Amino acid sequence: MRSHLLNDVTAESYRRSVTEGVERVANRLATTRRPFTGVSADELAPVISAIDLDQPLGNASAALDELESVYLRDAVYFHHPRYLGHLNCPVVIPAVLGEAVLSAVNSSLDTWDQSAGGTLIERRLIDWTARRIGLGPAADGVFTSGGTQSNLQALLLAREEAKTADLAKLRIFTSECSHFSVQKSATLLGLGREAVVPIPVDRDKRMQTVALAAELARRTREGLVPMAVVATAGTTDFGSIDPLPEIAELAGQYGAWMHVDAAYGCGLLASATRRHLLDGIEHADSVTVDYHKSFFQPVSSSAVLVRDGATLSHATYHADYLNPRPTVEVGALPPAAPGGAPPVPGGLRSSMPNQVDKSLQTTRRFDALKLWMTLRVMGADGVGQLFDEVCDLAAAGWQLLAADPRYDVVVQPQLSTLVYRYIPDAVTSPIEIDRANLYARKALFASGEAVVAGTKVGGRQYLKFTLLNPETTTDDIAAVLDLIAGHAEQYLGENLVHAS
Repeated sequence: MRSHLLNDVTAESYRRSVTEGVERVANRLATTRRPFTGVSADELAPVISAIDLDQPLGNASAALDELESVYLRDAVYFHHPRYLGHLNCPVVIPAVLGEAVLSAVNSSLDTWDQSAGGTLIERRLIDWTARRIGLGPAADGVFTSGGTQSNLQALLLAREEAKTADLAKLRIFTSECSHFSVQKSATLLGLGREAVVPIPVDRDKRMQTVALAAELARRTREGLVPMAVVATAGTTDFGSIDPLPEIAELAGQYGAWMHVDAAYGCGLLASATRRHLLDGIEHADSVTVDYHKSFFQPVSSSAVLVRDGATLSHATYHADYLNPRPTVEVGALPPAAPGGAPPVPGGLRSSMPNQVDKSLQTTRRFDALKLWMTLRVMGADGVGQLFDEVCDLAAAGWQLLAADPRYDVVVQPQLSTLVYRYIPDAVTSPIEIDRANLYARKALFASGEAVVAGTKVGGRQYLKFTLLNPETTTDDIAAVLDLIAGHAEQYLGENLVHAS
């Protein structure tokens, strides 16, 4: 079986195997007519369970044939213009090239002696992002698996920088519309959910700074310690951006760490027309960015950035087998010249640039290569243009919804998300309207014609378009709205008739 190892196969066999896989996926992407087939878990599970993993097929072609029936045929395709569901993006081709290269080489970005140039490429991209944010010359950061991990690490640093060791006194202030990972992080960090203070939002779903100021003052009077204020630059449901300058001022006033969760809104860093929406982010102590959202990168590709790179030492642990403490580097030095000390090679003069010193992870993929290839082929302007296009599309979609008497739309979007609800003329029961919207979403997904997301606003059931595909058009949005209305009317027709 050694012939299946990369180092034991010929260049031609490797090329043939990879090419066949890429061609299968490319053909599937080109011919997929719907974002989803509508297959149910009950239908697909027996097919996968019937496969005997102890009986290999022996060659890649047979495995790819099988993969068609267990994955490719029924995958949910984010590249389809009528995938309007979660914060998932179609990916740019240079990033796919980077993915293929990093998977084949299989560098691990924890230590220099496992990655070499990969370490420097990641550090260069961190510097590039930090400059775009405006964090200053001492900034640093590290790539992560996603926004949840980035937020966790940022709040870990905030906890360690807090002015008390009494964890029970620490409080985190964040918008009631912020990501659930803030609460999860508080629990993982030993603070408990009660440590998170939700701040009300305004009609545009942005944190109310007056309410934030009041809560900071009240909790301080109670003897509690404002550990962090988490602002959101692009909430998951609404794409709303909290008032960053005012929040920065309040965080500074109370000595709280300011973290900005820009997992969604980070695409604005490359925008030629909307960068001003992030004004104030430069005051943050830490920032989360998800390149695998608004930079159109494959999962996973995220990072946490910090204003003061020294704070990353709170995540540093040393192991003799991996990243020993930077004392004397071990190595075979050249013999000393007569009457003098041996010369020290440049690589041994200082400690190795080990990224594990900054990360919560140990073994870590070279995900930075995907963004590197994207910037080297397309440039930041190319990425920013794509994000501007989906934001423009959301603005046009909002106009469609606002003019459509069948729908109630919640807020005018700052980014590319629309939250709305079907409101039938003849039905006044909020519960029945909730059920009709929920049914319409499920029926649409089962049909495979389109995929939309759902959420709740004020306890009521709403639907959501998350627009991250520049190939989606207003005609697609209009068509999906008609499909939703049709499913909702079908539900109401059947159930109200039975009820009467």
